[in-house]
Amino acid sequence: MCLGIPAKIIAILDKENATALVETTGVKREACIALLSLQGSSLDDLIGQWVLLHVGFAMAIIDQDEALRTLSLLASLEG
Repeated sequence: MCLGIPAKIIAILDKENATALVETTGVKREACIALLSLQGSSLDDLIGQWVLLHVGFAMAIIDQDEALRTLSLLASLEG
């Protein structure tokens, strides 16, 4: 089973290599956003968008409500 985690794109790091800085639960990391650009999204338009992140790749854009519900559910499983 694979698990995708919601993350918010906060900056584009490298347009040529399609990498961005994303944040989830206060943790920032670099992620590949090339799959999103293949789906027709402009890289600059992705800043502020929530995405489904899997092993360093943004797989799909998701809405904020879905992202926050998923993060809340994951947080409830921790303790």
